[in-house]
Amino acid sequence: MWNVFGPGLVTGAADDDPSGIATYSQAGAQFGYTFTWTLFLTLPFMVAVQTVSACIGWSTKSGLAANIGKQLPRPILMMVVALLVIANTVNIAADLAAMGEALTLVIGGYTFLYAFLFGLLCVVAEVLIPYHRYAGYLKITTFVLFIYVATAFTIKVPWAEVIRSAFIPDFSFSRDAFLMLVAVFGTTISPYLFFWQAGQEAEESRLSYRHKHRRKKLSGSELRHISIDTWIGMIVSNVVAFFIMVTTAATLHSAGVTNIQTAAQAAEALRPLAGELTFLLFGAGIIGTGMLAVPVLAGSAAYAVAETFGIRGSLELPVSRAIGFYALIGTATLAGAILTATRIDPIAMLFWAAVINGVTAVPIIVAMMLVAGKRPKGRKTERVALPRWLRWLGWATAALMALATAGLALPGF
Repeated sequence: MWNVFGPGLVTGAADDDPSGIATYSQAGAQFGYTFTWTLFLTLPFMVAVQTVSACIGWSTKSGLAANIGKQLPRPILMMVVALLVIANTVNIAADLAAMGEALTLVIGGYTFLYAFLFGLLCVVAEVLIPYHRYAGYLKITTFVLFIYVATAFTIKVPWAEVIRSAFIPDFSFSRDAFLMLVAVFGTTISPYLFFWQAGQEAEESRLSYRHKHRRKKLSGSELRHISIDTWIGMIVSNVVAFFIMVTTAATLHSAGVTNIQTAAQAAEALRPLAGELTFLLFGAGIIGTGMLAVPVLAGSAAYAVAETFGIRGSLELPVSRAIGFYALIGTATLAGAILTATRIDPIAMLFWAAVINGVTAVPIIVAMMLVAGKRPKGRKTERVALPRWLRWLGWATAALMALATAGLALPGF
């Protein structure tokens, strides 16, 4: 059963990074249980787009950027990778800042120093630990997410009201509500997750013995394995997000606290309302999820840039054989750490991280679906065999994200 869990579980867990926690906390604090329905709506779309990216990586033994470069014009590839790197760097900065603030709340000290040390620790782990061992550690780290499920049961929650809000949407088309909708979508369906899962499936494919003997098309058993792993990962991601919204709605919103700027501030606000245990659990979860998400953010950017410029890159390779690749990981992580020392407003960094992810997701999903639908160029390139329903759902995801981000340009918003 442990072997069933793979890149899909890690990808889903990394979706609940500290900046995501802050977004879900703000949704719960500001709107109560109103936005819980979005987590049920986005689940099938998340699964579809992550399954497509995983199948591309497994079938071709190459990451997403390499496949986009083979099938689409290079300017499109450069635009997609540039958007990804910008979004990831801002996201890393928001995550490291939240981790530093969380540790400062618990033991005191200097936020920037902690943020920098957390970033350095993530880089060292990715550089020194081979992929086949590192993937196992990442899978173990995902269990920290269940802290948020436990936290919800340390407080009193009106479950009848929660269930009603989750299945009967009550959405008002106000500016604040629409901005929160875009932020939740951008946090839940994030581009770095596409590149990470494609890259990890490519790693798994190259390491897998049975892959050497398979048919040219993706077999039914392989697709089933990827689908199960991805469904599990995305369900874990959205269940955890659901409980974060419920916890903050039942405590902060009920007490009239409606403005949360960071995940660490959400943890601090919980202390007088829900007790020391809830505060410590929430704070520990921020640090734990950050240790999982930051390597994923940096790794996905490194995979994309390395494949774009023909740099040898793999987490399975030692540093001596992939210096450029590991330099990219270090640069992305430390750039995010340095960004935490600026005077950028935390809520602005959080908001723009979510919005950039939402806007960036649209062209990346379109490029990914074009890659999955194109016929291969040359005999050595294999076509990604996907069920028709999966292709349709992938395109529907692009449409959903496009509608959400386009709404920001409407008059009155």
